[in-house]
This record gives sequence, C-alpha cells and structure tokens, in this order.
Amino acid sequence: MTRTFRFSAHGIPARLAHPSALGRRLQDVWPDIWPNIGPAINQALSGKPTAYENMPLTMTRHGHPEETWWSFAYSTLRDDEGNVAGFLDIATETTVNVQNERELTREREHLRRLNADLEVQIVERARERATTWTVTSELLSVIDLDNGVFDRVNPAWENTLGWTPREMEGAPFSDFLLADDHVASAAAFEEVREGNPVLRFDNRYRTKDGDLRWLSWVAVPFEGKLYSSARDITSEHQQTENLAQAEDALRQAQKMEAVGQLTGGVAHDFNNLLTVIRGSVDLLRRSDLTSERRDRYIDAIGETADRAAKLTGQLLAFARRQALKPETFDCGESIRDIVSMVRTLTGSRIVIETIVPDDACFVLADKGQFDTAIVNMCINARDAMDGEGRLTIVIGPVSGIPAIRAHPPIAGDFVAVTITDTGPGIAPEVQKRMFEPFFTTKSSGQGTGLGLSQVIGFAKQSDGDVRVDSGIDGGAIFTIYMPRVAADGSRAELEDDQPLAIAGDGVCVLVVEDNSSVGEFAVQALGELGYDTLLASDGDAALAELAKDSDRFHIVFSDVVMPGMTGLELAQLIRQKYPRLPVILTSGYSHVLAQNGRHGFELLHKPYSIEQLSRVFRKSLTWQAQR
Repeated sequence: MTRTFRFSAHGIPARLAHPSALGRRLQDVWPDIWPNIGPAINQALSGKPTAYENMPLTMTRHGHPEETWWSFAYSTLRDDEGNVAGFLDIATETTVNVQNERELTREREHLRRLNADLEVQIVERARERATTWTVTSELLSVIDLDNGVFDRVNPAWENTLGWTPREMEGAPFSDFLLADDHVASAAAFEEVREGNPVLRFDNRYRTKDGDLRWLSWVAVPFEGKLYSSARDITSEHQQTENLAQAEDALRQAQKMEAVGQLTGGVAHDFNNLLTVIRGSVDLLRRSDLTSERRDRYIDAIGETADRAAKLTGQLLAFARRQALKPETFDCGESIRDIVSMVRTLTGSRIVIETIVPDDACFVLADKGQFDTAIVNMCINARDAMDGEGRLTIVIGPVSGIPAIRAHPPIAGDFVAVTITDTGPGIAPEVQKRMFEPFFTTKSSGQGTGLGLSQVIGFAKQSDGDVRVDSGIDGGAIFTIYMPRVAADGSRAELEDDQPLAIAGDGVCVLVVEDNSSVGEFAVQALGELGYDTLLASDGDAALAELAKDSDRFHIVFSDVVMPGMTGLELAQLIRQKYPRLPVILTSGYSHVLAQNGRHGFELLHKPYSIEQLSRVFRKSLTWQAQR
C-alpha cells in the first residue's frame, strides 16, 4: 500500500502556515516517529530529498491497534519562482516485506544451526569410521577393479598376515594368494567386474612368515573400486577338517567292527562246510567203499559246494558287489508264482493273503534275487509268528520312497511290496541292527543272520530300499521298494534253459586266467566236454594269440579280475577287433560288474558247475552260428 501527501513548507497540508505550527501538526499526526522523521523533513525542506526505511507505526485497523511498517520518501516542492514551497511525502507500507525478512532470517539461523550440527555429525562419523577401520579385526580393503591392486588396507592385515599396509598398498591382491587359489580367485574377481553386485568366496593367503590363512570374503563393487571385508576362518576350517577326519575314523572303526563280525561268521560257516567236504574226500579215498556210499559222499560234496556258493552269494548281495542280471518283469506275477512255494515253507497254520493290482507293475531288477528276498522276508515272518498267524503281501505302485534310516525321501516311480505278519513285532534296538551281517535273534543253529543282509543289499544295489515298521498292536511290516518301469511290453526274455545243443568237437576255446590252478581246471573241464583249449595267463598274452591266428578260436573264456588288463577291458578290445568272436566272462567278485553290469557279455559266476559251463558255452555258440 502506497500513500502520497503534499505538505506546505510549514508542514501544514495543502496550505502555507506559520512555521511554529509545523512541529505541532506533524507531531500530532505521528508523535512516536517524530524524532526520526523530523530531520528527514528538514532535509527535504532544505532542498535535499531523503528517505526512511521500515519505520514501525501503530495503526488502528478494524478497531484494533496493529503494528505496521512503513517506508517514507521526502521530496522538495518549489513554487514558480523556485523557492521551497513545501515537501511531498510518499509513504509505502512494508509490513509484509519486514515479516518476510524476519522469517527468512529465522530460516537462515535455523539452517546455520543445522549446518553446524551436520558438520559435527560428519566429523563424528568420520572419526567413528576411522576408529573402526583401525581397531576392527576384520581385514578391510579397497581394491582397484581395473588392475586388482590394493588401494588401501587397514591395520588388521598386518595383525593377521604380517604384511604392512606399505607392503600391500599398490600391489596386486594375487601377489599374496596361494598359487593353487589363483584361478578360482581370479574368476571370482572377474564376476565382480562383469557386474555381480555382491561377491562371497573363500581363499588362502600367505603370511609373511610362510604360513597360510583361510579368508572368507564379502565384497561390493562401487564406482570402479571393490570395497571388501575378509574374515580369518582358519580355525573354523581346521575344526571342519578335524570333524571330517573324526567322522571318517568313526566310519572306519564301524567298518572294522562289521568286518570282524563278518569274518567271524564267514569263518564259522565255511569251516562247517569245509568239514563236510574234507571228511567226504577222506572217506572217498578208502578202497573198501561201496558204490552206494561213494555216491552218497559225492552228493554230500556237491550239496555242500552249493551251500557255499549260496553263502558267498548272500555275502556279495550284502556288500552290493554281486553282479546282478536286471530284467523287466511283472512284480505281481512273480509274487503269484512264489506264493505256492512260500505256503509250503510256512506251513498250513499260517494263512497267506495276497493283494495284487489288476494292472501290471513292471520293475527292473534281478528276478532271482527279488524272489529270494521275498522268500527270506516270508521265512522271517513265519519264525516271528512261531508258525501260526496271518501273512499279508500287498503290491502296488508308489510315487516315491519315504525317509528311511536318516536317508532323505526319494521321488520317482517305484513298486512297493509290503509283507505284514501278526507276530509280536520288532523292538527298536533290534530294528537298528537287523540288517547287519550275522545278526540274528534266533537260537544257535536256526539262522545265519544273512537273510535280511541279502535283502537290503539287493534292494540298494537295484536303486531301491527296504523299510521296517512295527505295528502298534504287534506285528512287523516289511516294505521293499523296487524301481518301476513303463508297462510297454519290453519284458526281458528269460534265458533259454535248453539252447541249441552244439557238440564241443572242433570248437577251440581261448581260456584267459591268471590263477594257474583255476586255469588248469577250466582247461580240463572243457576238454572233458570235447573242446580244444589254449590257456593264456593274462590279457596281453590272449591278444597276442589272437593276433597270430584269430580264426583258430571260436570262443574266448576269460576271468574278470586279473593284474594289468581286466577281463572286461579284454572283452571290449576283442569286440572292437573281432566282432564275431563271442566272449564269456567269469568272476566270483567284481566291482566293475557290480557297478556297471555285464556290458552285454555273457557272465558265468564262480563257483560254477560243469553243467552251467556247458550251458553258457552252447548258448554262445548258438549266437555265433546265427550271425
């Protein structure tokens, strides 16, 4: 708001008056500011314009006194003759400007105080960071992302590794690494350079005195630098190694304990078998034997040898080293086939109920071992029920194997065969040990303790498992899981028990056996069957004989486990060089065959009979004749 007033030279508005009236009139109008504006007016009357800024005035507005602020400008008024006739007063209200200036001043003061506080906080935070950088046990560093050079390191590096900041700063981080960790650390560093936001990894750094320390890193890239923190985990790493060594030692001790039990059981059973064989041999040497007694002793030796072969088969199944013959077969149909035999074994006082689905449940496993496992579990159930009760066998597909004996669950298609009895159940302490070799709760002479060992060994080797539960009201529940295959009709053909008979006359066999006694027996046995033979002591000798005249031989009969080249390696070379020459492998114990199968070669298990030897040779010759 601006107002303009005209005053005479005597301070009287619009008219001239006596000078004595000047003071009274203006003093009456603005008595509170007269001391300030009086000199200014006098200057205007003397011909010098003047002004007064932001003068406070109390004015009545809307009936209430209110403080206002004004600025005054005084100009000289002259008459036509140039004499001073009065002065012009231009009054402008500046209340809003003054208020704004005061608010701005307050804000400036507030900002000044904030800036002062912020400066104090920045100094404090910088002091804290500097203190943390200095006293922390974490190995802090700043690394240039372009060249991998340490820009800065904190004192913890010297405390941990012995290298001073002066020795490390300006040097590549790789200069202090263990040589074996260069590649992995460089790859991790490249990940950061390519944009990986956070880097976490472990490596080994050399100390100044030649030791090694394990460091665990956390690093973040920012504006061309890698800001990292490393922690010394050497003691933790050593504890982990010590724990692993202790666990390995415990496993070895447990293995040795199992081996001790196994050795004792095997020695006991085999000594019994050898006693029969040895006694029968001694009796056969007597000259006064009748033909009937001689036949009886020969039968005893044969039966005992079969029992020994069965015992070794159980041991190999427990150790998961038996070379299985997997085939596709209907699990339900197999159960139907063996139930009649199981009924004979269990007796008439045990009721057997089978629940088999209408749809075929095909599995891929060794059918003979599967049948043996089912029979073993049924016999155990019979003994648990003391020959009287109910035995239920249920077959059905399942979508996985549940968690068993601390093993995690396994997803997939399986067939579950569940055998439930009405016996007294199984105590928890017995469940923990029931699959151990030679562990049995039966009386002496009533069981070897290898039945369930064979069951779980066969199941594990077939990529399955066995679960055992004890019912709330008694009874035991055994469930064996077998891998299920698609029911597409690809059922394996059973081996022909009566292949085309081919005489041994004119057939030459290359026998490869490093054990001279076994090799001589094989040569004699094949000679009795009418085969011509040549014995080679190892794979290299066999290949040399084939190189001389491969057309001379019709079959190669080789042991699997031999020094140098194995029988399997020899068979694969023969397949490449002489594809029409059949190879028969023989073994009593083979990691290779157990883990990888027969690779398409015929396999004859030791010990073998002359009948089994003749059968597998006739089958191979039939295959050769049909090519």
